Amino acid sequence: MQAESHTAMLNELFIVIIFLALMLIFRWAFNTLPDERWQIIGCLPYRQLTDSRWQGWNLTWYGFFNAVAIVFAVCMFLIMTGSLSIPLIAGLSLLTLLLAICFPAARMIAFLIEKKSNTSTVGGASFIGIIAAPWIILLTNVTAGKWLGFNITPRNALAAMSIAYTLGEGIGRLACISFGCCYGKPLADCSPLINKIFQKHNFIFSGKTKKISYAHKLDGQRVIPIQAITAVIYSLTGLAGCYLFLKGFMTVAFVLTLIVTQLWRVFSEFLRADYRGEGKISAYQMMALIACLYGLLIAYISYQPRLHAPDLLLGLSALWNPVVLIFLMALWIVTFFYMGKSRVTASLINIYVQEKKI
Repeated sequence: MQAESHTAMLNELFIVIIFLALMLIFRWAFNTLPDERWQIIGCLPYRQLTDSRWQGWNLTWYGFFNAVAIVFAVCMFLIMTGSLSIPLIAGLSLLTLLLAICFPAARMIAFLIEKKSNTSTVGGASFIGIIAAPWIILLTNVTAGKWLGFNITPRNALAAMSIAYTLGEGIGRLACISFGCCYGKPLADCSPLINKIFQKHNFIFSGKTKKISYAHKLDGQRVIPIQAITAVIYSLTGLAGCYLFLKGFMTVAFVLTLIVTQLWRVFSEFLRADYRGEGKISAYQMMALIACLYGLLIAYISYQPRLHAPDLLLGLSALWNPVVLIFLMALWIVTFFYMGKSRVTASLINIYVQEKKI
């Protein structure tokens, strides 16, 4: 009885610590990231133009926050699978296959829908991830699982994936704020009710290289802070799902995170001003509805009654592994450069000697 009480306290402490950390980060980010200086993190010279002038690659905070979001999501996934004694190799195999599919899908779907080769879509990547996840689990079981002697319960893995995705995308919205993409409608074009709701809480972006500026000329205008709303909704939903998971309610956790994220994606697009393809109902909204129905079907097929509660300490200890730490560092670096090297902005760098300091 005492052990159960300590486990419950640890679960609640774990959730509260993450909640407080995220709220502090969000408070800073919502006030800071719309500013112009929080788009470009640095420039790398790669081609010499004259004796002192170079053309540069711009590395963005968009890549930084996406890298942080993905690594955090992976950590949460490994903690949850580790808490169920799922072998580390099984979790890493699932993640590797899923990321290998979702990374290119983010750009491919954006190109197909928006006809833009230099943009990406989290909505499209999440749709492909939801559709592919059950089959990736099955493939892992019949390949690596058969060779190494493990079998992953689809219900548990799907719940862990959905929770990790929800939390990761919550943090990932900070990337959108810093780059000025996925922006909301200007309050000047909204109803009196919307204006009243967001009178005090809105975003004003600055900087001509932010997407909201060069795509719709909305820099300097008050817009609906849709990225911030999404970040808060997803983070709270992810934490609620994580708590349900740690209590043993895997199917409920999966369904909760799935429904909230996909239905919010459908609704939130009515508050957005960025281009989402043609039609009053976008392809992304249709994909979200299909993903929701598909996920509910998978949840019904894979349903199992509540079994024993996971062991959070066992899950946390799974992270303290050299292989995991190296994997996480490599993942952060790859994600940062893959998503952080700007394709729509460029820079000129003047490198010279300061004679007075010689």
